[in-house]
Amino acid sequence: MSDKIKLLPEIVANQIAAGEVVNSPSNVIKEMMENSLDAGARSIKVNFRDGGKELIQIVDDGSGMSPLDARMAFDRHATSKISSFDDIYSLHTFGFRGEALASIAAVAEIELRTRQADDEVGTQTVIRGGEFQSQTPIMCPAGSQFLVRNLFYNVPSRRKFIEGDNSRLSSQMKQEFTRVALCNPEVEFELLSNDSTLFRLPATNRAGRIVDLIGRHIKQNLLDVAVSTSVVSLSGFVGRPAAAKKRNSEQYLFVNGRYFQSPQLHKAVCRAYDKLIPEGSMPSYFLYLTVDPERVDVNVHPQKTTVKFADREVIIQIVQAAVRETLAKTGAVPLMDFNDEGRVEIPVLRPDAVYREPQAMTNSAYNPFREEYIDSSAPMPDEAFTGFDVPYDGSMPPTLHEPAPRPAANRPREHGDEEIFVSLPSSFDMSQSDSQIEYIDEESHDGIEQELDYVSSSASDCPRTDAMPAARFEEVCSLRTGYATALYGGRLVVIDLRRVRERIVFENTLAVLSAGAAPSQRMLFPERLTLSREEYETIELHATEFAALGFEMEFLGDDTVEILGKPAVTAPDTPIDELIYDLLHRIDDGTEPGEAQRRHMAAVMAQRCSASFGRGIGSDEARQLLAQLESCDDRSFSPSGRPLMAQITTEEIKAKLS
Repeated sequence: MSDKIKLLPEIVANQIAAGEVVNSPSNVIKEMMENSLDAGARSIKVNFRDGGKELIQIVDDGSGMSPLDARMAFDRHATSKISSFDDIYSLHTFGFRGEALASIAAVAEIELRTRQADDEVGTQTVIRGGEFQSQTPIMCPAGSQFLVRNLFYNVPSRRKFIEGDNSRLSSQMKQEFTRVALCNPEVEFELLSNDSTLFRLPATNRAGRIVDLIGRHIKQNLLDVAVSTSVVSLSGFVGRPAAAKKRNSEQYLFVNGRYFQSPQLHKAVCRAYDKLIPEGSMPSYFLYLTVDPERVDVNVHPQKTTVKFADREVIIQIVQAAVRETLAKTGAVPLMDFNDEGRVEIPVLRPDAVYREPQAMTNSAYNPFREEYIDSSAPMPDEAFTGFDVPYDGSMPPTLHEPAPRPAANRPREHGDEEIFVSLPSSFDMSQSDSQIEYIDEESHDGIEQELDYVSSSASDCPRTDAMPAARFEEVCSLRTGYATALYGGRLVVIDLRRVRERIVFENTLAVLSAGAAPSQRMLFPERLTLSREEYETIELHATEFAALGFEMEFLGDDTVEILGKPAVTAPDTPIDELIYDLLHRIDDGTEPGEAQRRHMAAVMAQRCSASFGRGIGSDEARQLLAQLESCDDRSFSPSGRPLMAQITTEEIKAKLS
């Protein structure tokens, strides 16, 4: 029987290993930038074309390499960072495995130009598909220049996964660049895409680097965190609770100058914001941990974004306590003020102390019927009780509670009324199925979050319109409280007018986003919004959708947008800045299909544009609104799933009138 096991060729082994270290162009940028930092670079320039598929170029002013080092750098497990296994647990560099350059070279065409400061000429080394091609002298500045061309050209199965996806690839490249730049503010960085500058970051401090990368909006929201213990030193910044977002990418953790991810530490930070931010919102944080290298293991995954702490539980508690303390100092968490005046001293139990229990005392001579205990103002026991200062004439005393007079029909409901009365049309059918509704005070009708609460939450409370496609709203009567009554298919219903408008705006907006453009209203005083870098890029990417909604805006650069026109459907009191922020945070990163994306945006428009609608409108306006609802695909529920109307049955009316 022949032998089956054999050694893989070195080039094949390197291509397989590249799948762990390099699975996208962003990994190339990360590995190359970290190599430049390990070489002592004080200035790093990154340029990529076609999402990194055509070219990735890294230029630094580091120590450079000798001709022999430039040749050996592309051999697998060749490294200058460690020399023994014990060195892994005392790392002060980013790289240490010697796999990155070999893996990149195995799936791309690489050209390296490098020169040490003391050398007169540099060296040009060319590697193609992991195979050495040439090495020649060349004139070049001190430092290193890596040019990575045609990534995955020799691995078609992997290349097809990054074809035609430049937007996502560019976003990943900027993300990796941001992580490295945030951790090294003393180094000057520059990022270019297709030879156009995206970031130019001068050397600065941590706060300045955060503002340069994230945007000017975050400057006033940064709270300083600083604590030093024998286990970990923690520094950095957290965001104010008021600046928390539902979708927040401004969350970064670093340990010993290395970016890492930790779900446990993320939860610890979020717990520190407990009761301070709305449910579902996420705070911003930029936290830098310094731990003894022997107490943290970074050799967990080839991409080195996962680490293990020897004192994980202690570090989690320290991080949570430090963030909570920072929030308390700023007044976000109320501090307890103890007053010592009149305090009671509670003795501490000591084993050598002797305590005596006080003796119980009784008064054996106490008699409650003695004269000194009798109230002289009380009536004599042998006199008939005549009530409280009310002359008794022998008749029955009046009842304590007279029945309240019933309000007249059609009278507007007042605060404290137990019931609400509506006039019943002569065509009202009293034989329909039963359901229940509870009327809520007017104050509960304001805002998006405060919804009308029905006694029963089942879908059967709302008449299903799909069973009555030809039904019309008749005998419409507005209650001027945001609700109206009407006959719908012979049934008496109470209708939430705000939700009706929300449904109408939702379906109209959805149709506009699919094809066409909504009318815009020119603003008398344009508004300028300062966004985060990510928000600015998102609104630029989706400028067509915003224009279709009716927004007219001008991109001024420097993360600033000027709003010149707003959708005509918006109410005069609709805050345009909040509407745009809500739309931005509901736009997905591209993982959802376009239809789901449009439905999210339409739902935000419907909620914001209908928030203050309904109260005070007359019966004619309510009739016109319900006529529009009749043309909607769904006449039963709002976009958030709330019923638009509820039926009042004969049994309920009889119960109210009994």
